[in-house]
Amino acid sequence: MNLLASVRHAAKSFAWFMRGVMGEDAYDKYKAHHEAHDESIHDPDAAACSGPVMMTEREFWRDQTDRQDINPQGRCC
Repeated sequence: MNLLASVRHAAKSFAWFMRGVMGEDAYDKYKAHHEAHDESIHDPDAAACSGPVMMTEREFWRDQTDRQDINPQGRCC
């Protein structure tokens, strides 16, 4: 692997790490968890109202902010 490829790999790894530290990957984790546990996604014959509907990314972040405002915990801002 040449030097430029090594630097690119290191930068991508650092960016991935920082997304996790800052919580930017929270929606990705929510989406993966919801898709893994929602049977209606995997079974088209399942009832349409079998469980909670997956939130859009905008709804998720609004809900996240509302929950943090209602129940403040240690955070920088």
